[in-house]
Amino acid sequence: MTEDSKYKLIEKSCLYFLTPGPHNTLMTLEKAAQRADELEIADILVSSTSGRTALEAVEYFKGKNLVIVTHSTGFTGPDYQEFSGKIRKELVNKGIKVLTCQHALGGVGRAVRKKLGTYQLEEIIAYTLRLFGEGTKVAIEMAMMAADAGLVSSQKPCLSIGGTGRGVDTALVLIPAPAQNFFDIRILEIVAKPHFWPK
Repeated sequence: MTEDSKYKLIEKSCLYFLTPGPHNTLMTLEKAAQRADELEIADILVSSTSGRTALEAVEYFKGKNLVIVTHSTGFTGPDYQEFSGKIRKELVNKGIKVLTCQHALGGVGRAVRKKLGTYQLEEIIAYTLRLFGEGTKVAIEMAMMAADAGLVSSQKPCLSIGGTGRGVDTALVLIPAPAQNFFDIRILEIVAKPHFWPK
C-alpha cells in the first residue's frame, strides 16, 4: 500500500482447493498456522470428528489456545460419540480444550425438521452458509459454539478451521460471537477454502 494510493487495501493470498475434502488437511493447517503467526492470533478452533485432525492440529498450533470442536454426542446414533475417548484424554492431558456440545446451527430446530418436516431458522442459515462450502459453515458454527462456552473471546479475532466431511479444507480469520449475537460475527479473511463445490 502506498501513501498516495486511491484505495487503501491489502493483498493476501488464499488457498483455493480444486476439490473439497480431507486430502487438504495438512496444507490447510500449515497455511492457517502461518497466518495465525503473522496476525498474532492466539485462539484457534479446529473441527475434528474422530480425533485424527485434532492430533495433526496439535503439531501446528503449539503455544496457542487450541480448541478442538467435535460432533455432538448422538449425531450419528443414540449416545454415540465419534470422537475417540483415548485421543480426548491425550489432548486434555496436554492442556488442549475439547468442546462437545449442541451444534449452534442444528439443535432443537433440527428436531422440529425431523419430527414435523419443517425447516427452522438455524438450518436455513446453515444452508445459506454452505453456499461458500461446508467448511465455511462449520467454521462459523464452531465460532458460536466456542464463544457460548467461553473458550474464545468475542472481542478479538480467532482462526476457525472447518472441513467437508472428514479432515479440514477451510480456514477463516473471524471475530466470534455467541449464538444469541450471531449477526455480530465478522469474517475478516478467508485463508483457505475449496474452489469447487459439488452439487
